[in-house]
Amino acid sequence: MENKVVKRFLRYVSYNTCSDSTSGKTPSTAGQVEFAGTLADELRFIGLRDVEVDQFGYVYATLSANIAGITPVVGFIAHMDTSPDFSGANVSPQIIDGYPGGDILLNKDKNIILSPSVFPELNSYIGQQLIVTNGETLLGADDKAGIAEIVTAMEFLVKQEDIKHGNVRIAFTPDEEIGEGANHFDVKKFGAEFAFTIDGGELGELEFENFNASGAKIVINGSNIHPGYAKGKMKNAILIANELIAILPPNEVPGETEGYEGFYHVTGLNGSVERAEIAFIIRDFSREGIKDRKDNLQNVVGQINRKFGDGTAELALTDQYLNMREKIEPVKYIVDMAAEAIRESGIEPKIVAIRGGTDGARLSYMGLPCPNIFEGGHNFHGKFEYIPTASMAKACEVIVKIVEKVGLLVGNGQI
Repeated sequence: MENKVVKRFLRYVSYNTCSDSTSGKTPSTAGQVEFAGTLADELRFIGLRDVEVDQFGYVYATLSANIAGITPVVGFIAHMDTSPDFSGANVSPQIIDGYPGGDILLNKDKNIILSPSVFPELNSYIGQQLIVTNGETLLGADDKAGIAEIVTAMEFLVKQEDIKHGNVRIAFTPDEEIGEGANHFDVKKFGAEFAFTIDGGELGELEFENFNASGAKIVINGSNIHPGYAKGKMKNAILIANELIAILPPNEVPGETEGYEGFYHVTGLNGSVERAEIAFIIRDFSREGIKDRKDNLQNVVGQINRKFGDGTAELALTDQYLNMREKIEPVKYIVDMAAEAIRESGIEPKIVAIRGGTDGARLSYMGLPCPNIFEGGHNFHGKFEYIPTASMAKACEVIVKIVEKVGLLVGNGQI
């Protein structure tokens, strides 16, 4: 399956599908609409049924059962958009055959180098084929690799009639990267009892817990006075914003945290003397932890208002998504089944917590338990993104094995 999944992936990344949080539309960008239509045509061509692109740009399809009787339906989901954090236009991948180790020169003109001294994970792939960027765009493995792997696995299953399975549903969603991927997902129409997002990172990853997530916006109301006569009168909103940020724990930021550690992350700061805005995302794995962080931000705003006057700082908090673990644990057998499939593919599962979120986190709270499985890539959302092609082939193999295992469980009367 390796050649097929690689060819698909290289074709898919030619579509510019960066999402746009400011567009007010779903899908948020025209590139996703075009890509959805292309995928639907391909799914019909390989033999899937019930292929549809709905009014919101979601692509749905079914691999028909080849066993009789009522069987549980498993689903596989990936997202069509790429991150707006870095350019996804005119992606021009480079293929490194038999990576020899050491630095990879991505862009000679700009001296952009992908180096194991910065990204030591590269050393795990010496001798393998890698797909890398040209140093000017992201690659798009997040999550076009996931899409390519699902489509390739479905095509394989269409042709391999000896692998017995029930109905399998697939869906490709828009706008995951801007937090809107599950907004219009039709769980009832999808009709699966459980599903897997193919949206993880390196080879072997399996995830069923993620951050609790909130967003925050703080407006600082200053007061502008001619700087020559400003003593005791001016309130510089920019300086107050910087002071507010400095009150927060300096070691509780993304660059200083890992594992199960949460953080405050300033994602935007702009304004003038008269008015400034600070945008945050807040993350923690426990409900208590995310509440404490939101309360702490309220307290910091209170400190600023006590010092500079009521109404100087105004806080708006928005809850974004929750840790899927509490929805997955009652059906933990689906995680165990995925772990067995990974192990039987010759890989040791890496069960880790997602330091982020996926469509699966929200879908789990919408009634569709949805753990996350690796698609094989590294360094998403930037010019140093790369993916080993052998990892893509293994992801295809894992998908096939999960489908097969669901069929075996049905045959044994275990579901």
